[in-house]
Amino acid sequence: MYLLAKLSHHRGIIAIVAAFAMVALMVPSMSQALQPGEFNPEDPLGLEPIDNDADGIALGKQDLRTTASKIINVSLSLLGIVAVVVVLIGGFKWMTSGGSEDKVGEARKLIFSGIVGLAIILSAWAITRFVINALGSATNTAGFDPA
Repeated sequence: MYLLAKLSHHRGIIAIVAAFAMVALMVPSMSQALQPGEFNPEDPLGLEPIDNDADGIALGKQDLRTTASKIINVSLSLLGIVAVVVVLIGGFKWMTSGGSEDKVGEARKLIFSGIVGLAIILSAWAITRFVINALGSATNTAGFDPA
C-alpha cells in the first residue's frame, strides 16, 4: 500500500512512460499488419516502396473510415479495460477495508466511477459506430466495413 501511495505522486510520469512503451510496441506490429508477408526489418515503418519502383509510399490501402473505426474500437476497448480495473480495485478496497467507513466510502466512489466510466465508454462507442455507419451509407461506399 505504501508503494502505491508513493507511485500515485508520479502518475503523470508513469502515464507518459506507459504511452511511449505502448507506441514502441505497436509501431512494428502496425507496419507489419499494413504489409502482410512483406515486413522489412530495415524499414519498420513501411515508408520505402516495396518494388524498388518509386510508385509511392507503401502504406495501407484501406479506406480512411475503416482505419479510423478500428483505431476508435481499439482505444475504447483499452479504456473499457481501464474502467473494469477501476471497478476491481474498488471491490478489492471494499473487501480489505476491515469495516472502516472511510475505506468503504472510498471503495464505493471507485466502483461508482468505474461504472460511470463504462457507461460513458459504451455510449461513445455507440455514437461513433452510428456516425461511421451513417458516413458509409451517405457516401454509398461499396464494400465499406466499419469493423
